[in-house]
Amino acid sequence: MPAVAVPLPVPMLDLARQYAPLRVELMEALGGVLDSRQFILGDAVAGFEKQAAAQLGVAHAVGCASGTDALWLALAAAGLSAGPDAEAKTRPVVLTTPFSFFASVSSILRAGAQPALADIDPRTFNLAPKAVEEAFESNPEIRGILPVHLYGQTADWDFFSRIAKERYLILIEDAAQAWGAKWKFASGETMPVGALGSAAAFSFYPTKNLSAAGDAGMVSTMSDEIAERLRMLRQHGMRRRYHHDELGWNARMDGFQGAVLSVKLKHIDRWSAARAGVAALYDKLFAAAGLIEAGPYPERGVVLPFRDTRATHVWHQYVIRAPRRDDLRTFLSERKIGSEIYYPIPLHLLDALTSLGYKSGDFPEAERAAAEVLALPIFPEITEEEQKTVVNAIAEFLS
Repeated sequence: MPAVAVPLPVPMLDLARQYAPLRVELMEALGGVLDSRQFILGDAVAGFEKQAAAQLGVAHAVGCASGTDALWLALAAAGLSAGPDAEAKTRPVVLTTPFSFFASVSSILRAGAQPALADIDPRTFNLAPKAVEEAFESNPEIRGILPVHLYGQTADWDFFSRIAKERYLILIEDAAQAWGAKWKFASGETMPVGALGSAAAFSFYPTKNLSAAGDAGMVSTMSDEIAERLRMLRQHGMRRRYHHDELGWNARMDGFQGAVLSVKLKHIDRWSAARAGVAALYDKLFAAAGLIEAGPYPERGVVLPFRDTRATHVWHQYVIRAPRRDDLRTFLSERKIGSEIYYPIPLHLLDALTSLGYKSGDFPEAERAAAEVLALPIFPEITEEEQKTVVNAIAEFLS
């Protein structure tokens, strides 16, 4: 019998390929933490914070236990918080997107603030300026905005910086997926994510572009005052040991995570460049297969990720819009090709957030995106053959 070709399996992410060449360096870094016995914060974390601040071009970088903690810390330290006994009418209102990970909204609630939502741009999936303007018409009490740089592409910061000045708003960046992203203003100035708002929250969850070996996060800021409050709040509200000035949280970064991140930080620019190359090759392969539609919504082919020419995209995810998305994902899974849906349910339709008072149909762009988006395998070490396998399988399904 002739041999039957076995389809090439393609993982959504393969961290083994990243860790193998770094193994010796990582083990030495972890050994240094064991020798120092500084397992919580300590020199390894302080060293990472210093290097991270320098790479982002900010005055302060404050490590913490997770990206979720980073969001809460940023909101609280910047003044977008209220105590547990605060009356509803005194809680600050913070506007964000319904198309993001749960923590974007849950962190606002944890800070004692009141979330408000606005719809997304169907091309970038980030907060739509027009929708944000409309949100202020219905809720003029909004005091802050939490834009999410989704999938690694910076939100429209020309718009957000302008509206913040006009309305005296506090801007907190949800930069969980966007380490290394940048924004080019109309003035010609280019600034990195992390230095755009009053503070920015990063996640180093193991799947992120810059990842820890477990949970870890960080807040960046140019403000000395905010940085001082961040360091106090992450340690149960202590400036001096056992002297609790206010209600904080146990949100400290482990020394092991600081050590791992310091090693990886030296490689992140190279990895980001590789991701951009992977994205460009996907574009080329989809074009060669004749599958591309202009969009923003798919009909028979796929709509590729939109690049805002003002943004430096770091390609945390390569997300297409596709017809019959769920059937396509099943088809890929049967061929051992990884994919993910970020995110299948808009936040306003989650059971845990029904108290926000929104209903189906309130944010049609977010709801339609949730039914069409599909993230394809992307990581610096993915091979051209693997990418061809992905695109060929999608072409077969659509045919």
